[in-house]
Amino acid sequence: MNLSKSLLITGAALALTVTGCKKEKTMADPTAAKISRGDQHYTFELNENVTRTKVTFRNHFGIELAGDLYTPAEAAATGNAALAISGPFGAVKEQSSGFYANQMASRGYIALAFDPSYTGESGGEPRYMNSPDINTEDFMAAVDFLSTRDNIDPEKIGIIGICGWGGMALNTAAIDTRVKATVASTMYDLSRTAIDGYFDEAKNEAAHYAMRKQMSDLRTQDFKALQSGGTYARTGGVVDPLPDDAPYFVKDYHAYYKTPRGYHERSPNSNGGWAAQSLMSLANTHLMAYADEIRSAVMVLHGEKAHSRYMGEDAFKRLTGDNKELVIVPGASHTDLYDGGETKAIPFDRLAEFFGKYLK
Repeated sequence: MNLSKSLLITGAALALTVTGCKKEKTMADPTAAKISRGDQHYTFELNENVTRTKVTFRNHFGIELAGDLYTPAEAAATGNAALAISGPFGAVKEQSSGFYANQMASRGYIALAFDPSYTGESGGEPRYMNSPDINTEDFMAAVDFLSTRDNIDPEKIGIIGICGWGGMALNTAAIDTRVKATVASTMYDLSRTAIDGYFDEAKNEAAHYAMRKQMSDLRTQDFKALQSGGTYARTGGVVDPLPDDAPYFVKDYHAYYKTPRGYHERSPNSNGGWAAQSLMSLANTHLMAYADEIRSAVMVLHGEKAHSRYMGEDAFKRLTGDNKELVIVPGASHTDLYDGGETKAIPFDRLAEFFGKYLK
């Protein structure tokens, strides 16, 4: 498997070629998105019964994370249930995670949508780098923040991970017993796809070695680029313009990240993409290693027509206990569960019932 295809299969990098050191490409008219108030650009309308507040907090690596706290108007002074939300991989809090937070807050939950380390308004250098360990810590830091607020009951905290962050959410639920309920929505197991490819097509030692060789060589190239004043090679984000033979799921990504529907100027997927060598960290990690030991409640939510559905179903097979649910949304694609798509496919009432059952 060549490097560009390896980057494509992470479900977030989605580049057909590695771009090297170049300037980010943006939409011709980024102000065409639904809301644009200077740097306060969100891809959805804030519910009239929800308040959004900017917050910051630090993870255990000392990186300052930026979040938006969504609070329902009817929130009590104490004892509220709360959710930490992030994803998709390569998105920012003004996109899908904020959309989920807004919807869940309108159903009575205090919800924190946050930017992962190295992306969005959060800290961390170099930019657009990924670490499954640090990103799992990001989720736990969000739980730290929520569990110490006066109006939140620390025994009523759940998490939602979208797309690649679905895998991060399950990894978090496996290690952090403060998480009482988890939803992995339209999830990717990025560690699996990074090393084995789609449908495990590269699950053999020769393919693994070829990918490792390419990534190792890239590290040398990146180091030389830094020495000469350049930057890490970037993946290029979602390919634009679309080639005629682009897979249908790449077209779906384009329809979200590269159009006013979901474009955001801080989103790696909307612009220059991840640092290409981010793939190496994912390929050296097994996010599902302890999934079978998760005692808390889990819902795996996936679209019937999502190319990534098999990852969610395989993850669900790893789970144990009678507090686990697999929900398949009829007719929905992978990106329909980012913002509902044309059919408003995300079953938010079902999510609210799930969290209501386990966050009490």
